[in-house]
Amino acid sequence: MTITNPFQWHLDANGYAIIDGALATELQNRGCDLNDPLWSAKVLMEQPQLIEDVHYDYFVAGADCAITASYQATPLGLASKGCTLSESIDLIKKSVQLAQQAKERYFLNNPSNKKLVIAGSVGPYGAFLADGSEYTGDYSLSDEEIATFHHDRIQALIEAGIDIIAFETMPSFPEIKVLANLIKQYNKPCWFTFTLKDHDHISDGTPLATVINWLNSIEHVMMIGVNCIALDSVTAALKTLSQYTNKPLIVYPNSGEHYDPDNKTWCIATHRTLCEYADEWRQYGAQLIGGCCRTTPDDIKQLVNQLHEKKHP
Repeated sequence: MTITNPFQWHLDANGYAIIDGALATELQNRGCDLNDPLWSAKVLMEQPQLIEDVHYDYFVAGADCAITASYQATPLGLASKGCTLSESIDLIKKSVQLAQQAKERYFLNNPSNKKLVIAGSVGPYGAFLADGSEYTGDYSLSDEEIATFHHDRIQALIEAGIDIIAFETMPSFPEIKVLANLIKQYNKPCWFTFTLKDHDHISDGTPLATVINWLNSIEHVMMIGVNCIALDSVTAALKTLSQYTNKPLIVYPNSGEHYDPDNKTWCIATHRTLCEYADEWRQYGAQLIGGCCRTTPDDIKQLVNQLHEKKHP
């Protein structure tokens, strides 16, 4: 069976699609305490309605895609909170249901033929470690251990009805290869986005060219790009990415702040905003654009308006 890109409707209609913005930091803006190894998965357990509300607000802002609250929701991580495997699977599936409910609510209030995409978030093993290693790839597991860690979450997301798997914030080439082989077991598309050491290397030091050339041959991989990196690092990364792939490029960086994983704080790095970079990124091949940490529904609304005005001056 042919693997299809769930964003094709948007790419055909507009030449681009809009991803949502931050979930966890937006939940913090709404009063949630995420000082916990489970991060946004803690809210999935305790205040799921807030997650649905954030998804809905991004749809209202103009996002074409909601990324589920499953980035840090793993059976191993949830077991530390006393969840059985069955309970963990139910919570992972609930992350999809919340996004689907937000989508249904959006169409109830805004009837249209617009296509909205649900992406099932799969974060790296480093996210489970909760020590900042999703920005370094500094962990070593066997391929079998990596596959075992990820398998149940991927299967749960697919069973719950996601449109595409988002392998995001990926710092490790060995892990990327295992995940790309895992997804071949399912008739589902995916995207891969990486964290970077610099514009030519992912975080573990592997050249982007090596990673991309390996992923190019896998039909399930619909888009390749970067996320959770600084705004001012995206253009250089796009220049590198565009040299090695014809797949659509996807970028959803952080706001104009840098994260210090040691102190767990953010500091201002640039005064330019997401929407102020959008035209530049489109020029260098970005077809799917959104935001990661510290971006908000208002940022996505501004991004939507900016790209719409460029298309319809």
